[in-house]
Amino acid sequence: MAFWDASAIVPLCCSQSATKRVRKLLREVGRMVVWWGTPIETRSAFARLVRAGSLTDEERVRAVRLLEQLRQSWDEIQPSEQVRTVAEDLPDRYGVRAADAVQLAAALIWCRERPNRRPFICFDERLSRAAADVGFTVRK
Repeated sequence: MAFWDASAIVPLCCSQSATKRVRKLLREVGRMVVWWGTPIETRSAFARLVRAGSLTDEERVRAVRLLEQLRQSWDEIQPSEQVRTVAEDLPDRYGVRAADAVQLAAALIWCRERPNRRPFICFDERLSRAAADVGFTVRK
């Protein structure tokens, strides 16, 4: 199992330079764990790619279908008081933004706040640094 950031899920759903790499990572780590906001972040990324001209509307529809298939198999950490409490001081301690703080807190809740080098799959540099600083092994 590994915790996955949306930045690593997007290339699973639409063709990008990292697609081969993330497919290989998925085979290696097996089951995905995500935070409850991942579908929103991922859909937002698809919309940005369409606006930028990097993804057609047809490709976006396929990407959304692939995302829905992934959702059937991943474990999702739901919002909770515990997630919020853990997230509250992460911006001060690790310089992450609000959504990344909640996501990192969800990852910490998943592992009972003992990352012990568990895999954290992420292409966002700031979140990757924070995840490594708290004890995850960041895979890219």
